Amino acid sequence: MRNPTGKKPPHFRTMLQTDVPQGRKGKHNQIVAEILGDLDDLKPGTAMKVPIDGLAESMQKVRSALNRATRKGGRKVATASDEKFLYVWNIKED
Repeated sequence: MRNPTGKKPPHFRTMLQTDVPQGRKGKHNQIVAEILGDLDDLKPGTAMKVPIDGLAESMQKVRSALNRATRKGGRKVATASDEKFLYVWNIKED
């Protein structure tokens, strides 16, 4: 159906582009930020043990989000896991 101006009405609402939220803050943003902060202070040759049962999201989702964040930040980290923990450490640059 056309409106009085002869144009079809839009299917979706509009807003100013300046009001569009920028960046992505998923459910795992806080844990990833905490891990990255702790990685800054991690001594060489040590790894962090992040309890899997304390994660709000699955370990795989947190690991993926951490991977995206470290690539974006140009950091090199490694991860491993077992039934109880996600292990994270900095990779030594040569």
